Order: sequence, then structure tokens, then C-alpha cells
Amino acid sequence: MIRYTGMVRRVSAVCTIVAATLVVGCRDTLLGVQHPDIITPGNLNTAGGADGLRVGAIGRLAAMTAGDESSWLYGGLLVDEWKSGDTFIQRDQADSRSIDPSNSFVGVAYRDINKARVDSYLALQALKAYEPAPVSNLGQMWFVKGFAEFQAASDFCNGVTFADLTGAAPAVGKSMSDSAAFVMAAASFDSALANSGGDPTVTNSAKIGKARVLLGLGRFQEAGAIVAGIPTSFAYNMSYEAVKQDNFIWTLNNSARRYSVQDSVDASGTVPNGMPFVSAKDPRVPTSAPVKVSFDGVTPFQQQLIWSVRDAPVAVTNGIDARLAEAEASLAAGNAPVWLQILNTLRAGPTPDGPLTISGMAPLADPGTQQARAKLMFRERAFWTFGRGQRLGDLRRMVRQYGFTPAQVFPGEGGVWFKTGAKYGKDYNIPVSGDELNNPNFHGCTDRAP
Repeated sequence: MIRYTGMVRRVSAVCTIVAATLVVGCRDTLLGVQHPDIITPGNLNTAGGADGLRVGAIGRLAAMTAGDESSWLYGGLLVDEWKSGDTFIQRDQADSRSIDPSNSFVGVAYRDINKARVDSYLALQALKAYEPAPVSNLGQMWFVKGFAEFQAASDFCNGVTFADLTGAAPAVGKSMSDSAAFVMAAASFDSALANSGGDPTVTNSAKIGKARVLLGLGRFQEAGAIVAGIPTSFAYNMSYEAVKQDNFIWTLNNSARRYSVQDSVDASGTVPNGMPFVSAKDPRVPTSAPVKVSFDGVTPFQQQLIWSVRDAPVAVTNGIDARLAEAEASLAAGNAPVWLQILNTLRAGPTPDGPLTISGMAPLADPGTQQARAKLMFRERAFWTFGRGQRLGDLRRMVRQYGFTPAQVFPGEGGVWFKTGAKYGKDYNIPVSGDELNNPNFHGCTDRAP
């Protein structure tokens, strides 16, 4: 059972709502049985049906974040949060940064995002028609739509496609650049704010979402301004109950051992640009290495202990995201003392970070140059946001906005992949799934540049 906190009323599942509202009888005869389990589109044209669509869209948001092998996980495997301890070539391709568009796991991640976006749109139409109050429910759906658009732009190549939602029904869309997708996401977050009804979870989440879009567009001061006042303690969590859906970070790492926490060294030696997520012994990414190898029977296994149980909640947005946006805005404005103060306040704590509370970390020193400060800032971001779908987008931003070269920031550049001894590939993002070639408007990624 999926249980949501914050902006979502607690309900069991879509089917529970629909079943409670739409009663379809059946005759008690062998040959006259109707189909009470079939819900036609017309059955949803009620207030209960509209609310069922809303909850279903939140379920899609859960899947595209930590409830499936989403781009949160697969993107983290492409960079340096995870390494493949699996026998599946699909995961090895990501870890070695050589992903084929026909890779079936890419299809899963891409579909999860697009399902969330389309289902939030369908829920919006139904809510407007049959249950327009509270207005914050509309804000929820605009947030889901915007977050799906934003995540696609962060993780996938230029040339992403989205369904055209401007007509009476969804239609096939055209390819667009990541920057155009960011702009579309910003408009969705604006609509979420306009329909928040004063709900603090809708408001704060939409502001954080828009701030991350603005960072993606290089509009740093606007990003810092929009999140001012959001409490550091704020979190919009996706929660999971093992009856229906696990926290997939726990599933693929702790349980199945197909993902292992990556470190800056592996069997091939030092991983160029790799973050020391294990060897740093940082309290923000606690790890433990049981006396086991990974699923493949060879790769040493490292277990994350942030989400150490199968139903651990995961924050889609939180107050740390707000503080990091403010810090980045201060750095861009040339105000290094405020930038450093924000980072050190988070480290001193107590700072709630999902299931963890961080406090007592040693303060950082100013490294003295703007490039070194940027590098330190993204290191801090890597540890604060581990596993939450931000690392791949951040590395792309280091290239696009901060003047680093891919060879300076992307893990494995110039080195060899530990399983084969072959050089890492040159993927700087996830390709759009080859399944999208069924769309006559799509002809492959426009480019694979960061």
C-alpha cells in the first residue's frame, strides 16, 4: 500500500477510492455475471473518480522517484552514486557510461516520468470538472506535472518528448531541448503555486521545484529568492508500505544487492572524479559492508543505511534543497561568506535529512577561488542529496554553467571500468528510450552533450 504524507490525504489506493464510490452490481447467476472489476472512463466522471485519478498520479510520482528503477536510481548508476553488482547488461551499460537507447531499463525510467505527467493532467481535468475543491488538489497535480518535466530535463538527452496536452486529449508531442523542458516545468510549478490554496506543502514543494528549474537555467538569484523562508525542517515525503510497493533504493541495494554504493576506488583502482561516498565515512551517507558480495557473486558490496528498511520514506523535496539553492545564489553573487555560512549551518545542525538528523560536522574552510568554491559546493550537494535524483543533473550543470569540462567532473573519465578493464564510455546523460521511435515526431536524441 502506498501511503503519502504532506500534501496528500491518506488513502489506501486508487482502487479503494473508486470502489467506495462507484458500486457496480452483478447478478447472482452463473451466466449472467457482469464485470465489477472493470472501470470504464465513464465511471470516473464523478468526484470520487476524480480523486482516484489524483491519487493515481501521486502513485506515478512515487514510481518515477524512489518507487521503481527510475532515473533517480538509473541516473545515479550512470554517475557515481551506485555501481553495478549485477549480471544484467542493462545495469552494466549505465555503470560503464555506455547506454544503448534500446536498453529496457531506460524504457522503464522514461515511461515512469511520462506516465506521471499525463496522469496528473488527466486528474487535473477531472478535478476541475467534478471536484474543484479544495483547490490545493489542483496544485498537487500541477506539481506532479512540473516535477516530471523537470526530472526529464535534468536526466535525459536533448530531444526529450512529452505528450502534447494542449488539446482535448493527450497527443504525440515533438522533441524539445532540455532548456525548453525546464521552461515548461517552470510554468507548471507557477500553476501549482497559483492553485496551492495556501497549503504549505504544495507551496513549499512548488517553490523548491521552481528553484531547481531556475538553477538548471542559470538564473541563480531568482532560485535563491523563491525559496527564502522555507523551513529547513520541511520535507515532502513519499512513503511506502511493503504490501504493494517497496522503497526501490532499499530493494536494489539493501535487499537484492544489484546496486552497490559507489566509492572513489574500486577493483580497477582510483575512479577519476568519483565521490568517496564510502571511504569518506560521511554521516550523510552512512554505509555498511556485510560479509557478502553483490548479486553477481564478484563485486564487493556496500550497503547504504539512510533508508535501511523497505518502507523508509524518501523526500521528493525538502528544506535542505532550499538552503542549497540559497547557497548557490550567494556564491553566484560573489558573496562567499554567506555561501560558506549556509553550508556550515547545515553541517552544524541539527539538520533533519530524511530518516537521519545531521549535527556536529566540522565547518568547511573557504578554498579561496571561485572555481574551488564551486567544486566544494557540488561536493556538499552530492552528500546532502545522495540517492534523490540530483547528482546527474548537478554534474551536467557543472559543465554547462560553471565552466568545468566533462573530463573534470564525470566519474570514470580517462579511467577503466572495473568489470572489464575497458575504458568508460562518454555518456553524459540518459538517452531517450528507443521505444519513443514509435512517435513519428521523434528521431533520436538531438545531441548527447551535457
